[in-house]
Amino acid sequence: MSANQAVFPVAAMARALGVSEAGYHAWRRRAPSARATADAALLKRIRTVHAVSRGTYGAPRVHAELRAEGRLLGRKRIARLMHEAGLAGVSRRKGTRATTRRDAEARPAPDLVDRDFTAEKPNQLWVADITYVPTWTGFLYLAVVLDAFSRRVVGWAMANHLRADLVLAALDMAIGQRRPDGVIHHSDQGSQPRFHRSSQHRSGGWCDVGEKAFGAGAAG
Repeated sequence: MSANQAVFPVAAMARALGVSEAGYHAWRRRAPSARATADAALLKRIRTVHAVSRGTYGAPRVHAELRAEGRLLGRKRIARLMHEAGLAGVSRRKGTRATTRRDAEARPAPDLVDRDFTAEKPNQLWVADITYVPTWTGFLYLAVVLDAFSRRVVGWAMANHLRADLVLAALDMAIGQRRPDGVIHHSDQGSQPRFHRSSQHRSGGWCDVGEKAFGAGAAG
């Protein structure tokens, strides 16, 4: 009613809503409840956390931040206050990118490890994959080569494309750092454009799209 006082008389609005004019004025003079006061203070902090995140945090992340500050608050309460204030986060589930493109016509590479990804020593088995990293300027793609024995990253590369150069750059770093002799390089059965053609010269013994075995001269 208070928002419309400049347009409609209070008495007319009270009659239309079925309340007394005296009751309305008593409500206006009444102090905010303890719950309303606490919600107002909490919303102020929520706005700060949301602003610091540059508007990316939704209720779950805001809730986690407040919990880390020692505030024992319900997630539904934070979600309600954010909804009422028009605050929302950025969902990373939207606009996801595919990093594997399987070629239906390509011959599947033989599985040299037989789905056993354990290794007894370094440079016996490397595993590789690609993921994407959302940034404010767009998606970046990260290719990683991991040593199965130590779980250490032995090669990586990042670019704004998914071409074969990205995969080969990560593999070049791994080979340059480790100089392996007889390592098995395992990836999924997807491939990047031209990957199988541009990597043939790197194999000391044989080479295929999904899995490779490298000899001592593989870096040449």
